Amino acid sequence: MAETAEQAYDVMNATGAGPAVIICEHASNHIPERYHGLGLDDAARTSHAAWDPGAEAVARLLSKALDAPLIAGRVSRLVYDCNRPPEAPSAMPAQSETIAIPANAALSDDDRAERVRTVYDPFTAAVTDLLAQRKAQGTPFALITMHSFTPLWFGTPRPVEIGILHDDDSRLADAMLAETHRLSHRRIARNDPYGPADGVTHTLRLHGLQNDLPNVMIELRNDLLTTPADERAMAQELITLLLPALAHLGLREQSDA
Repeated sequence: MAETAEQAYDVMNATGAGPAVIICEHASNHIPERYHGLGLDDAARTSHAAWDPGAEAVARLLSKALDAPLIAGRVSRLVYDCNRPPEAPSAMPAQSETIAIPANAALSDDDRAERVRTVYDPFTAAVTDLLAQRKAQGTPFALITMHSFTPLWFGTPRPVEIGILHDDDSRLADAMLAETHRLSHRRIARNDPYGPADGVTHTLRLHGLQNDLPNVMIELRNDLLTTPADERAMAQELITLLLPALAHLGLREQSDA
C-alpha cells in the first residue's frame, strides 16, 4: 500500500501571515507498516535516531507566536530523511550513530525510488506549495527549520545548547547571533553541532536559497526539551532571539521587537 501525500506531512496554520514559515522535517518517528519496523527494536524506533524529540512541540509554539505556517514531517527520518536529497547516502541511512538499521542495509534502486516517491517528493512538493502560497500574500518572510540533537555523540559531550545553522545565506543567523546577549545563560553557537559540511542544510538550500528567503536552521539540545514546560521555556527563548532579528531584516516592525 503506497503512502499518501497526506500521510507524509501535516500543514498547520497554512494561512498564517506572520514573518516566517517553519519546517520541522524530523517531527515524527512513525514507520509505515509496509516497512515492518525497518528491523528495529522498540528502543531504536523511539530513540533520537528515528526523529527529533521536542522539535515539533517548539515549532508549534513558534508557529503560534509568530502566526507562521508550519509543515511537519510524518514519517521517520530512518525511512527517509526529508532534509537530505535522494542521492545522499544519509537520506536512507544504514547506520545512525551506534544504531544499525537492518532494512536499510541493502536497499535496491526500486526500494529507494519508492521512498523518494512516497515520502520525500510529497513533503518537498508541500513545502514548495506552502512557500508559493505565502509569497502570494505579498509580504516578505523568512524560512526557519527546527531540529533537536543529543547531548552526547558517540559518548562525547556536546556543550552547545542552541545551534544557529546556516549555509551561504547567513542573514538571519547573523541577526539572531547578534541578540545572544539576551540569553547570556545559554551556550549558543554558529554551525554547531552541525554545519553545511555535514550535509544538513538541504532544506535551507532547496527552499531558502533558491527562493532568496532569509533562512536559518535551529538545533536544540534535546535534554532541554524533556517536558512541556521545558518546550514552552525554550520557545520563549527563541522568540527572544527571533523577534529583534526579524525586525533587523525588515520582516516585522522594529517597535514590536
